[in-house]
Amino acid sequence: MRTVANIRPSRVAEQMKKEITDILYNELKDPRIGFVTVTGVEVSNDLQHAKVFTSIMGSEEEKARSLQALERAAGFIRSEIGRRIRLRHTPEIVFKLDTSIDHSQRILDVIRELHKEKGEGP
Repeated sequence: MRTVANIRPSRVAEQMKKEITDILYNELKDPRIGFVTVTGVEVSNDLQHAKVFTSIMGSEEEKARSLQALERAAGFIRSEIGRRIRLRHTPEIVFKLDTSIDHSQRILDVIRELHKEKGEGP
């Protein structure tokens, strides 16, 4: 059950997700940042900290390079968020790699391989 205390952080998180996605696609022109998708944002109850979960396509080296570039751009992104969303204090932003998509893909690959071994469909 959602309480009043939990509604605001979740609303701020959802708005931050939209704005960060817009910033990444339209304003941040860093060639080190590859194909990045913002999969979620978690904001602390006091609105002081935000974890931004990202899925990054590419090799492990490309993922690391993109994540490092995102961390370096965190100040710029935070200032843009502060400009776009009216908050008394803009949360500190930390980028985290969301590996759930990679994990899901690995599971699908294993299932497909098992089906091939049994001589079943794709």
